[in-house]
Amino acid sequence: MREPVPGLDAASVESAAEALAGVVRRTPLAQSARLTAETGVPVLLKREDLQPVRSYKLRGAYHLISTLTADERARGVVCASAGNHAQGVARSCAELGIRARIYVPGNTPRQKRQRILTFGRGAVELIVEGSTYDDASRAAKEHAVATGAVLVHPFDDPRTILGQGTVAVELVEQCETGFAAEVGTVVVPLGGGGLLAGMALWLRERHPGVRIVGVEPAGAASMTAALAAGRPVALGEVDGFVDGAAVGQVGSLTYPIVRDLVDEVVTVSEGAVCTEMLALYQTDGIIAEPAGALATTALRSLELADRGPVVCVVSGGNNDVSRYAEIVERSLIHEGLRHYFLVTFPQEPGALRDFLDRVLAKGEDIIVFEYVKKNNRETGPALVGLELERAEDLPDLLDRMAASGLHTEQVPPGSPIFAFLT
Repeated sequence: MREPVPGLDAASVESAAEALAGVVRRTPLAQSARLTAETGVPVLLKREDLQPVRSYKLRGAYHLISTLTADERARGVVCASAGNHAQGVARSCAELGIRARIYVPGNTPRQKRQRILTFGRGAVELIVEGSTYDDASRAAKEHAVATGAVLVHPFDDPRTILGQGTVAVELVEQCETGFAAEVGTVVVPLGGGGLLAGMALWLRERHPGVRIVGVEPAGAASMTAALAAGRPVALGEVDGFVDGAAVGQVGSLTYPIVRDLVDEVVTVSEGAVCTEMLALYQTDGIIAEPAGALATTALRSLELADRGPVVCVVSGGNNDVSRYAEIVERSLIHEGLRHYFLVTFPQEPGALRDFLDRVLAKGEDIIVFEYVKKNNRETGPALVGLELERAEDLPDLLDRMAASGLHTEQVPPGSPIFAFLT
């Protein structure tokens, strides 16, 4: 069991909520007709994507920075972030008149970088460092040691945890007053663990019957690794696609809270997240970033019956429109609707037409055709991307390919060659 940390309790979360009144937006709690129909239980969305910085991160950042002494404010602050925490820090520093140096990794979308500078209103120096959040975090810590700047941690600081935990106070009040019901399950996105830890602190003390579930991306499952090891451990590799939750090691403060107070931690694939992002956009009219769709993605794998309403935190909406081509691609592959093959065609007239006539059925389209060897097409195969109407049509397609007499090799999504070719 974890050793209690003074000040990390429900009463302190409530004090943080009072301090943040008038600073953060009391975001809506709205029912999703789509997810309610899919799961058979009322599904409510806590819309933290509608905060002024389009994520819950403003709560923790402002709560921490507002507690600084005059001397600390004069020394300035430094932080590392995948983008959302940085926006919260930038807005907080601009309003409080404090200088900030912000480190972000190279995978931070351009849209987030631009908004950091916009919110900072000249008070922010933005530095791109490394390829992951952990690279940026090391640089921020080194700067803090070298200059005396105050490190504003995105998740592993009591003040950050308490500020982020105020989401729980709001959603329970909104559910009880707006829907006349007690919350049954709360599903929370999980990166470093600040939001989940803060919400769990308050919920376990004030509403112990609520089931709490954390959701992290399969490519950055740092809390799952920590729970298995019995301590925070560094992942050997991190998939940065879900950039808002792509953390290689969870916090020393957040880990024991999650371990002791959270009922379940689950992972979801990046492809499933993309499918859910598109559903949120096309059906619910919600622009969610990948981390913002983690909670609702997990609903299909959870047992939800007989527990009352389910609340999912839509944690952020800072998604760069330029990423949608990749999101659609990942979704189609996850759904089994898009497949790639290496096909060696005989060097004779009509070979491609023969392939189209003999192999492709109605509703199957070529979406990519490219010779692998650019300078010698006579001996190299072609990369052929096919899109199906239904995932269950794949076995028939494979049978037709085998009967065609052509040499074909399916490129599996997990292989290095797949990442290189597509």
